[in-house]
Amino acid sequence: MRRNERALYRFCLILGLAVLMLTGCGGLQEVWEGPAAKGFHPKSIAILQLAGPYDAAREDVEEVLAAALMRSNKFERVVPPEDVTDIFQATKDAFDALVVYFTKMETTGQSDKQAAVKIGQALKADALLVVKVNAWEYTRQDGDNIAKVGLGLRLVDAATGAIVWKARHQVVKSYIFFRPNMKEVAMELGQEMIRFMPPERR
Repeated sequence: MRRNERALYRFCLILGLAVLMLTGCGGLQEVWEGPAAKGFHPKSIAILQLAGPYDAAREDVEEVLAAALMRSNKFERVVPPEDVTDIFQATKDAFDALVVYFTKMETTGQSDKQAAVKIGQALKADALLVVKVNAWEYTRQDGDNIAKVGLGLRLVDAATGAIVWKARHQVVKSYIFFRPNMKEVAMELGQEMIRFMPPERR
């Protein structure tokens, strides 16, 4: 095999593997699972939502994800979103840690381990689900009316601050006259993503 042919073969092989990783892992658009996921069995989890252009959807997203986490039976306790808000409003150290954590996550995509540990302790949570709303809109696509909801999720070990799993996915619903309910679309998406999130169902 000539050098150019070998290079082309290698490129096609790598491209094929990348496509499998992005589209073949549980049907999610993008998914990554770290080596620590196999032995990760948290009993409690809290939701942290990154700020973004779809902040109007914050309460709906937190509500549907909390419900989807409880229905999954993966955790013994899901910290209610209102409790998370109350703790950050009442505890300066926890709020400062949250600011540090979100700043590093937004600028580098990395989890600040010390801040994550402080947040986990304040919320009494073994795991953190960091959420980014990537789409929440009625729009047009290829001539069709669509409702689109997209989420990015990161599962963080609150004891070490390490990202254990992350994924990105979206649901698109086309319609003619009646707009789909965005909260219902988000619930469908949240349940689908959490189904593939570690740990295994108890």
